[in-house]
Amino acid sequence: MADVLPLVEARLRSALGEPDARAAVTFLGADRIEVLRFQEGDIVRYATLGMSAQPMTDPTSVLADPVKGPRAELVLSVRSGPADTGKVLRPLAVLAASPQVEGVVVAPGASLDVGEPLWPGAPFTSVLVAEPGGLVEDLELDPPLDPVRFLPLLPMTPNEAAWKRVHGAQALQERWLTNGTDLRDPSRRSVPLD
Repeated sequence: MADVLPLVEARLRSALGEPDARAAVTFLGADRIEVLRFQEGDIVRYATLGMSAQPMTDPTSVLADPVKGPRAELVLSVRSGPADTGKVLRPLAVLAASPQVEGVVVAPGASLDVGEPLWPGAPFTSVLVAEPGGLVEDLELDPPLDPVRFLPLLPMTPNEAAWKRVHGAQALQERWLTNGTDLRDPSRRSVPLD
């Protein structure tokens, strides 16, 4: 079975350019997760590398399939500026390790919470997993392997996360769109939710 990570990194490079920094985090009982940083103008993109090495398994499954199952990497885009977004590396690695550590399947519409600010002073402690395919196209792998999907992460304030739990991901995304919310603003306020 071919190692998918070199293919994943090549796809990230072809879509986002050369990374200007990378960091690796290893958690007990999980494979190493790297986070690559790409700078494009005033936008900084952080992409995980390592989450897709193993397929995600439904936590209710009795036996984990080592081949079949969804594979994904996470991509976060923020506007560079005074916020110290470089400290998001560890929280991103924690989220990317969650399928291995907690047995969750990360999919569009899901909320992922790190329980602390994504970076120092950030008004966000969680993210909404958005639909893939816009920024980085899915990476098709040889059958029977599922493709690797590159899932955008949209930072949520605690109020937005609570509202999303009640009304759903689609409703929150529509609220952001209606209000012209700049989801890349690392210090934006919560969207009006009344």
